[in-house]
Amino acid sequence: MSITTSTLTRGAAVAAALAGLAYIVIQFIHPADVAASLATQQWKTVHALSFLEAVLALIGITGIYLRQVGPFGILGLAGYLMFGFFFILQSSFTFAEAFIAPLFVAEAPQVSVDIVGLFGRNAPVTDLGPLSALPQLGGLLYVGGALLFGIAVIRARLLSRGAGILLVAAAALTPVAGALLPHALERMAAVPMGLALVWLGYSLWSDQRRNTAALQVHAEQARGDRAVA
Repeated sequence: MSITTSTLTRGAAVAAALAGLAYIVIQFIHPADVAASLATQQWKTVHALSFLEAVLALIGITGIYLRQVGPFGILGLAGYLMFGFFFILQSSFTFAEAFIAPLFVAEAPQVSVDIVGLFGRNAPVTDLGPLSALPQLGGLLYVGGALLFGIAVIRARLLSRGAGILLVAAAALTPVAGALLPHALERMAAVPMGLALVWLGYSLWSDQRRNTAALQVHAEQARGDRAVA
């Protein structure tokens, strides 16, 4: 199989859809952010899946951005960079949660709990230094990036505007859910975000199929014209 732009675009579409599905599933199986959870296989599985989801999401939004790079403009570029940096941050943090934090939970349980509880709104007992700012930085990149990226999708009019609207709505819902709901329920605000990624992935796939079909028709017409001539 030759590697073409069309192949890479379809791969990015699949990556975005799989990332969205994984993001939804994770919210329903995520264990509590406590020391006892770190020793379980469920903890390692969920956070390994979270790491994979972040990598797939980065690939997916890169394909979505490149398909619309012209009409996306500066606004879309800013949204892509912010959203992309969030997924880089997420992949780094979830890798540490899955494979590093469980290694020293027996010797330093409080440190382990403080680190993995950062995004669970648990105030750390240990001085974590710059790590303490990760929730604020992550929230800014996640909400701001998704808002700008979604608005750019709507304005570009190349992929589904409904998916762009859902992405904007999901981003706007996140801080509201964080302010009003306990963390266990706040997780459910990630479900519409996951659905938006699935929708965008499907839209990118469909768009690529239409483009490929149009190119094939054009090529056949060109061959017919040469045959007549």
